Amino acid sequence: MRHVLARRQPDLQVVIDNIHDPHNAAAILRTCDGFGAAVVNLLYGDPEPPELTESVAGKATKWLDLKWFTQARECVDALHSEGIKVFATFVDDSATDFREVDWTTPVAVAFGNEHRGCTPELVDLADGLIHIPMVGMTQSFNVSVSAAIVLAEAVRQRLAAGLYEPRWDDWREERLAKWISREEPELGQ
Repeated sequence: MRHVLARRQPDLQVVIDNIHDPHNAAAILRTCDGFGAAVVNLLYGDPEPPELTESVAGKATKWLDLKWFTQARECVDALHSEGIKVFATFVDDSATDFREVDWTTPVAVAFGNEHRGCTPELVDLADGLIHIPMVGMTQSFNVSVSAAIVLAEAVRQRLAAGLYEPRWDDWREERLAKWISREEPELGQ
């Protein structure tokens, strides 16, 4: 637990914007955990969000901080209050190539609904819009694949900048205590 927490990236966050296929949402959660993103912001208005149980998400929910929001403004304001810029994925020529973003700064990237993309409200509130250039006939990747592609670039940049070097602070100490207290009943069986 200490080894994982020492490399967690609390200032690399994801926003899941009304993604309703539980397998897509679960795949994004697993990708976040695998790449060391610590926080996933779940933005769901209406209808209800998909079930994100441990069995669906490969137990990634146990290791991530999940924050729930019903309004885009509330989500973006919360991220901005932490000094985090928000980039929304957006299929449009006006969006920036995701490889041109400096992912070493405090940042959250939003991935939108499988059919409609990010909500217009989130697009309007975002600090920037990004896209993944395509050279085939399709217009976009599956949303969970998009998350993996963007986060892989963020990790590449952060590794090169030394941001995955082990560190310890109060944030990590608090999570360690939560993780241990949650696991103790399971370990005692």
